[in-house]
Amino acid sequence: MPTLAITATLVAGALVTSFISGILGMAGGMVFMGLLLALLSVPEAMVLHGITQLASNAWRAVLWRREIDWRVLGGIAAGSLIALGCFIGIQAVASKAEALIVLGVTPFLALALPPKLVLDVRRRGHPLLCGIVCTTLQLIAGISGPILDVFFVRSQMDRRTVVATKAVTQSMGHLIKIAYFGFLVGSAQRGTVEAELAMVLIACAVIGTTLSRRVLDRLTDASFRKWTRRTVVGMGLIYIAWGSWLLAAP
Repeated sequence: MPTLAITATLVAGALVTSFISGILGMAGGMVFMGLLLALLSVPEAMVLHGITQLASNAWRAVLWRREIDWRVLGGIAAGSLIALGCFIGIQAVASKAEALIVLGVTPFLALALPPKLVLDVRRRGHPLLCGIVCTTLQLIAGISGPILDVFFVRSQMDRRTVVATKAVTQSMGHLIKIAYFGFLVGSAQRGTVEAELAMVLIACAVIGTTLSRRVLDRLTDASFRKWTRRTVVGMGLIYIAWGSWLLAAP
């Protein structure tokens, strides 16, 4: 069981980052992943992040269930299963430094994509690609929000449909992450968490997500996209520096 100080930090982190995710549809999970990697081993961080973010995203999906684009989700699910099958075959688990660097680089990969490469989750074949890419990132760095956003940003969905559909997509990703790091990798690489801690963090995720709904209603689509980008780029820079420092340290 983590110490009282670590538990208190995780509880506060789950509450605040679920509130952020409820507003922006992402970013909160990226912040929480970094916090977990600072305090726990990679497999433990992946499982606990998956459990907490699953609660946050699943509850957000329930809140906005009437806005979900279910047609898109079939292709994403198929791509996710393809990526999971590949990881099961090679039994890959990233080091903490590798996970942090990939976590930090992800938003910049999204920004670096050339304008001619138009990714749109409503176009044929793009949901499958989205599932493959995002699940791969989930299993390496624990998050896929910045790349996932690239598939939605030109989709002409309004902000409610974006948040709702991404919530279901991310819920699937977190389920896969829990299954992989909790059961499907070799026993020496598996992560375990205390049931009591997991339940408290789930409650915090639901509370934070519920509190965020009024803020999302007041945001314009332009403000929604602006603050999402600023948040993930800032966190990306921090994680790249942190991961690089871990690689360079003795």
